[in-house]
Amino acid sequence: MTESGLRTPPALAPDTLRIVPLGGIGEIGRNMTVFEIDGKLLIVDCGVLFPEEDQPGVDLILPDFSYIGDRLEDVVGVVLTHGHEDHIGAVPYLLRLRNDIPLIGSQLTLALVEAKLAEHRMQPWTLTVTEGQLEQLGPFQCEFVAVNHSIPDALAVFIRTAGGTVLHTGDFKMDQLPLDGRRTDLRHFARLGEEGVDLFLVDSTNADVPGFTTSEAEIGPTLEVLFGKAGKRIIVASFSSHVHRVQQVLNAAVLHGRKVAFVGRSMVRNMAIAAKLGYLNVPANVLVDLKDVGKLRDDQVVLMSTGSQGEPMAALSRMANGDHKIAVGIGDTVILASSLIPGNENAVYRIINGLLKLGADVIHKGTAKVHVSGHAAAGELLYCYNILQPKNVMPVHGETRHLIANGRIAQSSGVPASNVLLTSDGAVIDLAEGRARIVGQVECGFVYVDGQSVGEITDEDLKDRRILGDEGFISIITVVNRSTGKIVSGPDIHARGVAEDDSVFDEIKPRIAAALEEAVTASTDHTTHQLQQVVRRVIGTWVNRRLRRRPMIIPVVLEA
Repeated sequence: MTESGLRTPPALAPDTLRIVPLGGIGEIGRNMTVFEIDGKLLIVDCGVLFPEEDQPGVDLILPDFSYIGDRLEDVVGVVLTHGHEDHIGAVPYLLRLRNDIPLIGSQLTLALVEAKLAEHRMQPWTLTVTEGQLEQLGPFQCEFVAVNHSIPDALAVFIRTAGGTVLHTGDFKMDQLPLDGRRTDLRHFARLGEEGVDLFLVDSTNADVPGFTTSEAEIGPTLEVLFGKAGKRIIVASFSSHVHRVQQVLNAAVLHGRKVAFVGRSMVRNMAIAAKLGYLNVPANVLVDLKDVGKLRDDQVVLMSTGSQGEPMAALSRMANGDHKIAVGIGDTVILASSLIPGNENAVYRIINGLLKLGADVIHKGTAKVHVSGHAAAGELLYCYNILQPKNVMPVHGETRHLIANGRIAQSSGVPASNVLLTSDGAVIDLAEGRARIVGQVECGFVYVDGQSVGEITDEDLKDRRILGDEGFISIITVVNRSTGKIVSGPDIHARGVAEDDSVFDEIKPRIAAALEEAVTASTDHTTHQLQQVVRRVIGTWVNRRLRRRPMIIPVVLEA
């Protein structure tokens, strides 16, 4: 058994493929799956999860690498399906553990990863692949399949091993009119289905959305109309990697005689990469530097910004808070051209409210067709199941509701319920002779990045931070005579964030003093820690009953 009582997986049998998801199951983000056979490991994706409001001070959340920590030399490569942060963001932290792990992905994906790693002063070993390409990575033969997503150059990967075959879609949808003409290759899917897919790991994000995802091409006409109506500056916020969305903003800007400036470090970096590699077609004379925007009339300006998810330090958040060089004002039009990642809703609504207070006209997907999803809806998933006819299905990339919805779609297509694996992070799945089974669980917690700290912040630390933020803290300093037990000084009580004057504690001070004197005289071998616990119990009970609060209590007892 593991420390938490979970079933320890058995030793891996010969000709058996083991699959262990270390993230992305039951959450939107932190995607990482480890495949093992013949003593070798292959990793698919290595992403981050962005913190929620109940995780104060946390910058990023990483997959838990401890499962592979002592086997890094066995890793034959990391296949990256596409260039979104929830699939590539944790790569620098993995390469800190072993810096020569090969990275395999498409041209744009690797370019984005390399730019990220350069900021960490790392130079990775990379292998660029394209759809249809075969690569032998140790005992894993990988075949890459073109899929359409909200970033160019996304790939699914078909993995052949002695234990069976696995198709991992990464993130995908089935846009029939993609801007770059690169569709999800259903003919390739069909050929793999004819060969036989023993296990299908499939994107679940939109599994509970009926029908089909709207085409990205439908966004362009909406932007053109909105640009035509805008009388002053236009600010469009989107993901810094959404090349197709930026392309449509550039096209609309040209149509209406506006110039475009990129706002936000990641937006500037990513669009420069996309343009250099030919994924972004930048019309002549449309781009201007942000510092030159002031030379233009307001009705000539479009600002393409980061911060569509309410990230506190991103450009749009700072604009809404009034601490950015771009001062949003009356008559400006702000377009939030993105979806709401679960957990970010409150942060985004705060930005919307802040921008409205400044007088801006805010447009989002609830009021206009300014965003379409990059993930396959239920109808598209059903098509895939019917084309592939997989023996076993394991929904990935989604919250619990998404995974369950995806599993039901699989069953409706004819996959037996016993062959639909609804798992969690850390689940251990063994595939052999066409049958996939959950055989155990490994420890798989959250690894928090807080500034320069990686993995040092615990859930208990976050609990303390929440208490400090919600309930405040009380410190009590008392000096006790070691021999007589009499109070020499104090108790001195100071409170912060408790919304009470310190004088309210005058009534509890005699009880603290009496409890301490009793504890000192009752035992000659007491410790300072024991005396501090006495103080904690007395004042904690009183504060809970009298003030109806549960603040952090910091007792300090000094013996003189």
